[in-house]
Parts: sequence; structure tokens; C-alpha cells
Amino acid sequence: MRAELRLLLSLRVLPPRVAGFYVRARRRASRDGDRFSLDSAARPQELAELLALAAGRRAVVELGTGTAWSTIALALADPARRVISYDPELRPEREAYLDLAGAAVRERIELRGEPDTAGPHAGDPPVELLFIDSLHEREPAAAAFRAWQGALAAGAVVVFHDYGHPAYPGVAQAVSDLGLDGRRSGGQFVWRAPAR
Repeated sequence: MRAELRLLLSLRVLPPRVAGFYVRARRRASRDGDRFSLDSAARPQELAELLALAAGRRAVVELGTGTAWSTIALALADPARRVISYDPELRPEREAYLDLAGAAVRERIELRGEPDTAGPHAGDPPVELLFIDSLHEREPAAAAFRAWQGALAAGAVVVFHDYGHPAYPGVAQAVSDLGLDGRRSGGQFVWRAPAR
């Protein structure tokens, strides 16, 4: 009961529709024994920061879909936003969470079963927010950024998840190797592309 209360209090930082989804998704994950989602989903404070960085940004790319909780949150937070998410590994639980989001949200999400280094498709709009949450090793994280760097809109925001996490030192190493000058925000690193 206390854990549930702590969770509900932590959700106050999220927009109501996103918080509602988060509660439904956690309940489903608990009921189904989906430890992957419960362990890997962005915590409410990190998700709130990501959504704040995404404010006003319509073309969003996420690298590392997992079970799509962050993907759904990004789409729920702005009814005009389109989210493209890349992940070559299809998690079997993913569709159940997309169903929780509803058809209107699902229509604005495009899932691509491709690696994070695949880069944009012809006709994709310039990326206004790039959320890197795929492979957490040094070279793969750097390679993912490099694959998308040319697709970034002027002033785009790039967010590296799990920055500074002791289990994933490769993320911070990749940021250092890339020479990115940004800021740490909780467990995320934020870099802004030049305004040109």
C-alpha cells in the first residue's frame, strides 16, 4: 500500500493523461509479471523532464522502444506530435501497452524494427527531439548519435538516457567521446543542436 501511495505521489509531476497511462501500464505489468517494463521504464521525474524538453516539438525520434512506455508518453503529451521509435527487438508485451494508449494515440506512433543506427527514412521530417535509450555501451551509443546528427533540426534537443548510471558507464563515455557540451538532468544528459 505504501509503495502504491509513493508511486501516485511521484506521478504528480506528469501531465494527467500521461500519469493515467503510467498507472494503467504499471498495474498491467504487475498483473502480467512483466519485470522488464517495471525495471526499465523511465521513472516519473525523468519522464517529466523528457516531456518538458519535448514541449512544442512535433517530430520526435526515440531510439530503443522497449515496451513503448516512453513512446506512448511522448505521444500522449502532445496531440500534434508524431513519434517514430526504433528497436530491432520486438518485445511481446509492447502491443498490450499500445492498446492501453488508444487508437488515436497509436496512429501518431510509428514503430520501426530497425537498429538505432539505421537513420531516417526518405521523407522523414527533421528531428526536433532525439531520445537515445537503446544500447548503453560506449561505441554503440556514440554511433547512434552520429547516425542521426545530420537529421537534426536547428535547435533540436538530444537526450541520452541512463547517463551516469553505474551499470551503464558507456553512455557517459560516448557523450565524452562525442565532445558534446550539454547538461546533466537527473539520469539524463541533454544537448542542444546549434540554432544555425
